[in-house]
Amino acid sequence: MAQIKKKVTKPAKVETQLPQITFDYNNMMASHIGEEGLRLADFETSKDDYKSAFNYVKMHRGTEWLRWTELPYNQLEKRGEEQSIVSEILETAKQIRKDAEYFVVLGIGGSALGPMAVFQALCNLRHNDLKRAKRGAPKFYVEDNVDPERMNSLFGVIDLKKTVFNVITKSGSTSETMSQFLIIWDILKAEFGDEAKNHIVATTDAEKGNLIKIAKKEGIKTFVVPDGVGGRFSELCPVGLLPAAVLNIDIKKLLKGAAAMDKRCKDADIKTNPALAAALTSYLAMKRGKNVSVMMPYADSLKLIADWYCQLWGESLGKNVTLDGTAVNVGQTPVKALGVTDQHSQIQLYTEGPFDKIITFISVENFRSDIVIPKSAQEYPNVAFLAEHTMGELIKTELLATEYALMKNKRMNATIKLPEVSAYTIGQLLEFFMLETAYAGALLNIDTFNQPGVEEGKNATYALFGRTGYEEKAFEINSAPKKLGAFIV
Repeated sequence: MAQIKKKVTKPAKVETQLPQITFDYNNMMASHIGEEGLRLADFETSKDDYKSAFNYVKMHRGTEWLRWTELPYNQLEKRGEEQSIVSEILETAKQIRKDAEYFVVLGIGGSALGPMAVFQALCNLRHNDLKRAKRGAPKFYVEDNVDPERMNSLFGVIDLKKTVFNVITKSGSTSETMSQFLIIWDILKAEFGDEAKNHIVATTDAEKGNLIKIAKKEGIKTFVVPDGVGGRFSELCPVGLLPAAVLNIDIKKLLKGAAAMDKRCKDADIKTNPALAAALTSYLAMKRGKNVSVMMPYADSLKLIADWYCQLWGESLGKNVTLDGTAVNVGQTPVKALGVTDQHSQIQLYTEGPFDKIITFISVENFRSDIVIPKSAQEYPNVAFLAEHTMGELIKTELLATEYALMKNKRMNATIKLPEVSAYTIGQLLEFFMLETAYAGALLNIDTFNQPGVEEGKNATYALFGRTGYEEKAFEINSAPKKLGAFIV
């Protein structure tokens, strides 16, 4: 029978021993992959560019749409005579855990992907299948689509009397999320009357949008998405902190990890600033036509980090105009993969297909538990070699093997290494990606924080539904070329 290696509790670590993630870009360099790689001369030539990008982010941090840079600090700060945001969240989360068997997030984009990624990373991978005593928190669901079958299926697995919903929309008018809210709110009022407000929490703007107006009118508990914090940069405010706290995740350590990464990135030196090094190598690779960015964690716990990254990278960098108005079409297409699963579905393309990709692995040094492969079937050498190794060894070895195969075939790849998966290291990882994205956007000289391509689709939806004020857009849509039967088979 396979032997399960249980996690051994270690003595508390002092500050200097706290786990620190690293960024290894050896396999982006010509020294390792030949002519397809970068050279030290490329870094020297780009020094003014990356220092300018660093200074742009530094100069604007804490202002406009870079207010997310202060979240690792200001969420823990006391607000005058009021408690800190984290303290308020912890109080609310404790009450929800006491009252609820189910906790459901209604949101889309960063309002869903962030909470999902942190849940997957830091909770038991079978969380919803565990008995309450083992999971220590409500079952968790995130509804991030408006497929009617999906919404109806939710009601088949939850008990409304034991459910708390968290509706999250920064604008307070996101069509998908507000449609979900209207459905749920109508059902809750019909079921519980004046007590309906006890089954819902709203996370939205302090003043703008309809959700805050409804919440104030109905007495719904609210948390605020701070000004200057866009959806894809919002995981370290109540958008992500409340769901995490409800799930008993240590949100203080999450924020402390983010702050630790932020402090490591305080200088414009690619030898000490991992996020700047990652942004620069990606930027230089883009200039060489590497227009696809594959994010491939080798841990199921980090699977949804790749989903969250895809929105952050794609929505931030895919732009058609620079800050000075010059027409461009820039950005990398983000792709998610999972090691080792996608070694058997995608790696063939990455190893022998077009030279248009960067593959970034995320490795884990110490898994929270492990399993020894039994010593059996020794008469079959093709499997006997696995005996008495662990699954943790196997997944780490397969990562090294894949990394080697890509290097041998001159394919750019890099590795983000986590000593362990914990609230502290996940906080670092989130901050690393957000800073990397900000630096990369500054290098590309684009507005990293807007999303006009997304807004076009939103406005078209409003027009097609006949929303007042969108008549001109409706006319534009109706004037578009009609589909021809000749091209429908």
